[in-house]
Amino acid sequence: MDCREAWKETVRELCFGNDSSDEEDDLFLVTVTAFHESSAAQSGAWGGSVPGRRRIQQNRLEGHQRLFNDYFADPPVYPDYIFRRRFRMKRDLYLKIVEAVADHDPWFQQRRNAAGELELSALQKVTAAFRMLSYDAPADSLDECLWIGEATIIESMRRFVRAVVRVFGDEYLRSPNEEDTARLIAINEQRGFPGMLGSIDCMHWRWKNCLTAWSGSFTGHVNSPTIILEAVASQDLWIWHAFFGMPGSLNDINILHRSHLLDNLAAGVAPQVQFSINGHQYTMGYYLADGIYPEWATFVKPISCPLGRKQQHFVVQQAAVRKDVERAFGVLQSRFPIVRGATRIWDQETLHNIMTAIIIMHNMIIENERPDGEVEHVYDGAGDHVEPLHTPTPTIQAFAHRYGMISSRQGHHQLREDLVEHLWQLHGGE
Repeated sequence: MDCREAWKETVRELCFGNDSSDEEDDLFLVTVTAFHESSAAQSGAWGGSVPGRRRIQQNRLEGHQRLFNDYFADPPVYPDYIFRRRFRMKRDLYLKIVEAVADHDPWFQQRRNAAGELELSALQKVTAAFRMLSYDAPADSLDECLWIGEATIIESMRRFVRAVVRVFGDEYLRSPNEEDTARLIAINEQRGFPGMLGSIDCMHWRWKNCLTAWSGSFTGHVNSPTIILEAVASQDLWIWHAFFGMPGSLNDINILHRSHLLDNLAAGVAPQVQFSINGHQYTMGYYLADGIYPEWATFVKPISCPLGRKQQHFVVQQAAVRKDVERAFGVLQSRFPIVRGATRIWDQETLHNIMTAIIIMHNMIIENERPDGEVEHVYDGAGDHVEPLHTPTPTIQAFAHRYGMISSRQGHHQLREDLVEHLWQLHGGE
């Protein structure tokens, strides 16, 4: 008698005693079997030992060898430009991510099972997760090319995005420091917008498997449940700010009041900016935004009814430069189509990790593919507008003063009028 049968016999004796009838024994066996199968299904068991289900035998070593020969051998079957097209990044950057993820999470490292056989390699697991992100492919469709089971692919994707966020999040999803701020202001000054830090907007991501109880709060103008991403992007499409997770029934103003975009500025820990436009001095940077955002001194909105050639010229220039964030959303959805369609993930934590991870990898690709010498390029006057950061002791009075400056309607209109004149003086006559 094995351990399972001995356990059943012990439980039967405790429930019915030694003098149980045949009907009671039959009822007990049916109950225990049903309980065992339901427990296995609820606990997320792989299902290989479920009665009536045949386990698919996969040659993991052959799958790894084929993947290695196709893309990572010397020389590989597929050249660099095909690798870049299929993996969205260069081979050296991809191997850097694989190594970092495997070092962070031992689950990705190749080990031997109880029979002494080699299990899946880190390349197989990461590639399976990456194919789901970059092709929005169902998990069971990757089994025939990577020879990995559906449950393992889903687990790989969840662990992969979590590892990317924890390993690379601090570096590639940081707020602009003094050097970053000086570079952004110098670049945007050449574009006609001195003091600009980037463009801000929101993007909706459809949530197909949203819980029915939540569908009302997550449904807005898209007419289906969505989750909103608020982002700030610069000209090179680097995403400097990302706030994700708010329900789709909110608008851009509601998201702004909940995000952490202006927290550092209100707390006095953001780099201090100094610039001059049309003879007026300003001490805060600003973002280009569309018409829904509030009339604050930190936002430059278009003029709804432009009068005269100067205002019309400003509206055209503001709309052209504000497209930076729209272009960033387009490239993000093109590189990682999982955020372009309707996601089938159930839990919000995984959705948050997926969105954050693909933004981090998007920034890593931008940094990796910059032309040689662009990072070291010295922009004229790059350090003239940013002062060294001196973090004062926060007080309620100082916070209220800074918040009043941020939300100043008078400052918003003054800044926009100065930009109208500045842009007209630059190239309005053209």
